[in-house]
Amino acid sequence: MTQQLDNDVRASVRPVIPHTELSGFEVLGEDERAVQQALHGFARDVIRPAGIALDKLTAEEVVAPGSPFWEFLHTVVTSGIEFDNAMEGVPPAAMARLQAIAVEELGWGDAGLAVTLGAGAFPKMMAARAGNQELVELCTGKLGAWVGTQPDRGSDGLSLYPSERHAAATQGNKGNLTARVSGGEIVINGQSSAWVTNGPVAQVGLLTIAADYGEGFFDNEGHPRGVEVIVPLDLPGVSRGRPLEKLGKRAQPQGEIFFDNVKVPVRFALSLGDDYWRGHAGTWSTAGVAMSQIMTGLARAAFEYAVEYTHERKQGGALLADHQLTQYRLGNLARKVETMRSVARRATDYTFLSPQKHPYYTASAKVTCTELAFEVADEALQLFGGYGLTREYPMEKLFRDARASRIEDGENNLLAMKFGVLNSMLHRAGKLHP
Repeated sequence: MTQQLDNDVRASVRPVIPHTELSGFEVLGEDERAVQQALHGFARDVIRPAGIALDKLTAEEVVAPGSPFWEFLHTVVTSGIEFDNAMEGVPPAAMARLQAIAVEELGWGDAGLAVTLGAGAFPKMMAARAGNQELVELCTGKLGAWVGTQPDRGSDGLSLYPSERHAAATQGNKGNLTARVSGGEIVINGQSSAWVTNGPVAQVGLLTIAADYGEGFFDNEGHPRGVEVIVPLDLPGVSRGRPLEKLGKRAQPQGEIFFDNVKVPVRFALSLGDDYWRGHAGTWSTAGVAMSQIMTGLARAAFEYAVEYTHERKQGGALLADHQLTQYRLGNLARKVETMRSVARRATDYTFLSPQKHPYYTASAKVTCTELAFEVADEALQLFGGYGLTREYPMEKLFRDARASRIEDGENNLLAMKFGVLNSMLHRAGKLHP
């Protein structure tokens, strides 16, 4: 009797299982939890099954009439889900947190389809940010694309400062897709790269391209002038390439868009002339944050699959989860997912709240989150052993999707270099103190 009492007392003072949310070790408000749970259910019941089904199709089949892709988009529209960064009456700090929570759930469902939704909303989102109601209405109800990469100007388009140009280069790179601006009209010629998300199917595009305002494509420092402009993609002169076959994120259609003397009024521009680089920087900042949130969701999904599998599979007469080495490996996975969430949330707050945000910082968050997502997906697959390599289990798809993200939205080594450039500039400006 005494021994039982002692046991009961000892049990009563032991720590209880801690509070967690769907997204781990954090405390959500009532509204935040409601948003998270609603989107989690949508991701589980709609996004994830659609992503798995589309992953098995060819790129042509994904965008063909009757594909699950179109059924998915229809379900998104009828559900009322919007990939936006503004809600009437919600303070910016609260909105930043809500967006991070929501987008992580979409990435948990399927990273490729989450990027499709983000890119699909991008033209309208940036038009709203610019306060251009005409363009907001033009983009409403239409699937969008961000046309920001070109065959010969992929990484070069990410150089915001002339000092970043290689010492052997006398000027920057205007690329394959350019505009001429004169007389109230913008005339666009050339082609995008094949990596434009929603390229084969988008109805409206936000183009970030070099521009000639009558004095050539380059300024006195050899840096290309530019324009950000929204273009309806049903105009004469617009055509498409074939959908791109690729390793990962196969549910996310990508492909070239060609422009042959496509004309739009100057009022369709979001940033012109001297405002171009600031506008481009703001657009890019928004994209980097979303990728960090999405890949946090993917890593969480991979971790959860690994935890579930190790509690089912036996090795050496015991569950894998009961082996110390497995516990160590799961602890490292959980640690990385928590790190990713912290980095993504911090970058989101900065982008929403900073009076002078910068894409080289949000790019650094993209690098951190995508690198860690790949490490998590790789180790989670390893815990499955040979089963992880088969299509019977979800790990090989998550591994492929995570691998693609290290190049998508900017190749990671280059983006890390950009963050180094920014920190050097901060030091020279006296903003970093020993």
